[in-house]
Amino acid sequence: MIAHLRGTLLAKHPNQAIVETHGVGYDVVISVPTFSELPGAGTEVALHIHTHVREDALSLYGFLRLAEKKLFEKLLTVSGIGPKLAITILSGMAADEMVGAIRGGDVARLTRIPGIGKKTAERMVLELRDKLPAPAGAAEVSAAQASPVEEDVISALVNLGYQRAAAEKALHSIPLIAKNAMSGAPAPSFEILFREALGVLSK
Repeated sequence: MIAHLRGTLLAKHPNQAIVETHGVGYDVVISVPTFSELPGAGTEVALHIHTHVREDALSLYGFLRLAEKKLFEKLLTVSGIGPKLAITILSGMAADEMVGAIRGGDVARLTRIPGIGKKTAERMVLELRDKLPAPAGAAEVSAAQASPVEEDVISALVNLGYQRAAAEKALHSIPLIAKNAMSGAPAPSFEILFREALGVLSK
């Protein structure tokens, strides 16, 4: 299986790149984000490759960023999502935004991606929510900012049916928390934080 490809970029299109290596030109399917980051034709490129084998075809899917390839392979594990749809999904939303939407259970945002209906979006959330890592730095920020009172608020919101990622995001978007932290003032009470966070989630 081909896992990595380095060579000269002969041509590129929004969904295709031709990479020549040792005299062989490889036809690689790419996403729009990878296309937009590729250099001009004639330059050397290195792509992370997913090789998809079927009885009647062997297809290469290429990504400049390893994280995008890993997300592509996670999407393939979802019922009803094949490689072509996975590439469409990656082309329709930034990877970090998609991970946030899946972890937060935001089906409405996922259905804005072309080709994704409500049922597919729900399967993405159900099957991937616990398998995707938090965006870089998110866990550290969450751990650093979550006081015991804030943890209680998050737990209360989760018990009401909200996803933990969405509850954390709502809590940390409350201006009062940042303002009090900067001024050294006491942290707001549970009731105030709960009411503020609930207001954010209800918008």
